[in-house]
Amino acid sequence: MVGLPARGKTYISKKLTRYLNWIGIKTKVFNVGEYRRAATDKYKSHDFFRPDNKEALEIRHKCALLAIEDARAYLSSGGEVAVVDATNTARERRKLLVDFFTVQNNFKLFFVESLCDDPSIIEANILEVKICSPDYIGMDKNEAVGDFLQRIKHYDQTYEKLDYIHDRNMSFIQIFNQGERFLVNKLAGHLQSRVVYYLMNIHVLPRTIYLTRHGESLMNLEGKIGGDSDLSDRGWQYARSLSEFVKNENIQDLKVWTSEMKRTKQTAQYIDSPTEHWKTLNEIDAGICEGMTYEEIHEKHPDEFALRDQDKFHYRYPGGESYQDLVARLEPVIMELERQENVMVICHQAVARCLLAYFQDKNSVDLPYLKVPLHTVIKLTPVAYGCRVEFCPLNIKAVDTHRDKPTTVISKGFNNKSPLSDNPDHILKE
Repeated sequence: MVGLPARGKTYISKKLTRYLNWIGIKTKVFNVGEYRRAATDKYKSHDFFRPDNKEALEIRHKCALLAIEDARAYLSSGGEVAVVDATNTARERRKLLVDFFTVQNNFKLFFVESLCDDPSIIEANILEVKICSPDYIGMDKNEAVGDFLQRIKHYDQTYEKLDYIHDRNMSFIQIFNQGERFLVNKLAGHLQSRVVYYLMNIHVLPRTIYLTRHGESLMNLEGKIGGDSDLSDRGWQYARSLSEFVKNENIQDLKVWTSEMKRTKQTAQYIDSPTEHWKTLNEIDAGICEGMTYEEIHEKHPDEFALRDQDKFHYRYPGGESYQDLVARLEPVIMELERQENVMVICHQAVARCLLAYFQDKNSVDLPYLKVPLHTVIKLTPVAYGCRVEFCPLNIKAVDTHRDKPTTVISKGFNNKSPLSDNPDHILKE
């Protein structure tokens, strides 16, 4: 990362890391500020960041070296992307990074510079994030803002921006005013291209994403997976209640997305908002197991059932999909969600798990077991460095289709015990 304080570098770092981990690229952030706070308690005021404060400069330099060494160790031990979250505002520091990562260790290096001259954006960043920093615990809010503004001025004295002529041999993207415009230079490889595409789609405008499954379906009542059945009576009741929920929320310019399956379209039927139907949002393809109950899968395909319990994320139904396949299929949906403002996504259990895992930064082990109950709206509100999640049940009875992660995994074949005796998949939820 490159940029003055309060330019959204940590926001970008955390968001990019979450995205890359979600698509299966092992990524970790190394925040130099955290190294500095762990190394010293000498920060009393903005004077710590004065360019003529030699003692503090030495501390900050050592902390930067620790962070980049840890980043190197991470990449050398199986990590795929290391994000060094720091100002890196001097050409000398960036040269050190080039020498260390590319010359000495043969890693590819990509700079992301966040530039901002809009006072309203800078002020919002300071008020939302910076005055809550451990540096300002117990300090008056106005005093903290004033101190941080002085800190920015100290950095600005020695700031050398990336320059497409001087730095023409470096790979980088410059982001102006958090997405107003971009400058991209010398991309090297597919991964850098994906990073750039992602960064050019995110925004920081206030918005809420509403995530819900379709209303209870007739096949849900039968305990069957997949298929394209209609809603049950309670499912239709949920569709009407969902419309009332939307009205009560008074959501500005709401867009509604459904899959192409009947149960999601029917669930959206009473909502008075523009609606789009996405094939990409269709439920995971269960292949030869489509339309079967878990008991039937256990009886007819016991080895497949066992394989799925061993590694649910990577397991692919014969003739169907895995959760890993589903994440890849849903990547365009995530990109479009990042571009949008208020959206309600009406989808399916596996799809909702994948989308929820992205916003909650869940790993591939936890993702297939996230609880996404029927007849519940999940409100996702992006905040400074993450996402606030609220579950809003609409208090309409429905079957429970969740199956907990098995406590015992059998490698091949089964005993006579039902696979659902400990984890019922279709019981009435009161």
